[in-house]
Formats: sequence, C-alpha cells, structure tokens
Amino acid sequence: MGFSEADWIAIGLTLRLAVTVTILLLLLGTPIAWWLARTSSRWKGPVSALVALPLVLPPSVLGFYLLLSMGPGGPIGQLTTSLGWGTLPFTFWGLVVASLFYSLPFVVQPIQNAIEAIGTRPLEVAATLRAGPWDRLFTVVLPLARPGFISAAILGFAHTVGEFGVILMIGGNIPGETRVVSVQVYDYVEMMQYERAHWLAGTMLLFSFVVLLALYGFRRQRQGTVLRMGG
Repeated sequence: MGFSEADWIAIGLTLRLAVTVTILLLLLGTPIAWWLARTSSRWKGPVSALVALPLVLPPSVLGFYLLLSMGPGGPIGQLTTSLGWGTLPFTFWGLVVASLFYSLPFVVQPIQNAIEAIGTRPLEVAATLRAGPWDRLFTVVLPLARPGFISAAILGFAHTVGEFGVILMIGGNIPGETRVVSVQVYDYVEMMQYERAHWLAGTMLLFSFVVLLALYGFRRQRQGTVLRMGG
C-alpha cells in the first residue's frame, strides 16, 4: 500500500520536531547535567526529582499543566504574548516546548552519568596546566563524556519521535502543524483503517528497534574499548 501524502507530511513533521527538540535539549540539558554531577547543594535532590518527573508522571497530567501554563492566563503564555509570539498551544513550537519537558530526563541523565564517571582528577590536572573553564570543557569533559552525549542524543530523539499523550494534549490534531506520526496512527485506528495504521505503526516499531539496537551496540563497543585499554 505504501504511505499516503498525509503520512509523509506527518513523518516530515515528526522528524523536524525530533531534530529541533534534540538540539535544544543538548544545549539546555548539558549545564543542568553538569550542575547535578558536580554540586553538593541540598537542592540537588529536589532538582533531580523535578528533572526525572516525566518518567513517572502520566503524559496527560504533564500535558494538562503545560497547557495551562502556555495558555493565555499561564506564565509561559503571558511571556510569549508579551513578546509578540502569541500563545503556543496547538502550534509546532508548542509541541517543541512540551517535548523539551517530556524528554528532558532522557538527555540529562546519560550526560550526568558520563560526567560523574569522569571524576575530578582529569579536571584538576587540566587546571594545574592552566587550562581555563572553557578549555577544560572542550578538551577534557566533552571528549571523555562523548558516549554519554551520544546516548543522550539517541534517546532524546527516539523518545520525541514516539510521544503521543503530551503531543495530543498540547497540539491537538492539526494536519501539517501538529499531526505527527503517533497521532496519524491514532487517527487511522479511530477510522478503522487498520492497514494504513499497520504501515505507520510497523515503521515506528522498526525504527524503535533499530535505535535501541544501535544504542546497545554502541555501548557494547565502548565497553570493549575500555576493557582493551585497561588490559
């Protein structure tokens, strides 16, 4: 049967959303992960719990509060309105903001774990060699924590592609604007067009499998490299 024109539009929108969210999450999540990995503040526990909240919170609950926050009376909605952007619900950028919250732990936690695994010794050595904070970041932290960044990017991208509940709450079902692949599958099921639903759902299933296979393969290769270096 193949994909219809609406399917291709939904696929393109999904990829655009996933790429945008992944880039923004890497930029926003890295300083959060760095702070969580290095701080001894009493606020570390509450901030860690807040970052991880989307892992246990039902998507409809998160979507509901984001919808209120981004609406005309919410703090985010008032901010975007004052900047001349209007309100974000039922727009592409509303999906971006919602996805940033929902996929945040999938990016922050791998980077945090990678930074914690580095320890303090390499940074102390770099400091004795008069390397500034930015030099230590680009010559020590980023190269050593690269596996964590790669895992974070893969997980953030894949999780954004597979979102449904938050997307439907914030974006609704607007063709070409907020109707991503998961919503398109839902539409086909509602219309009892199961053959078309199979095409898209099967593609997402295959995509998810390939992503996880690549992730585990990368981790296994990394562990093998570390063992060879240690030997």
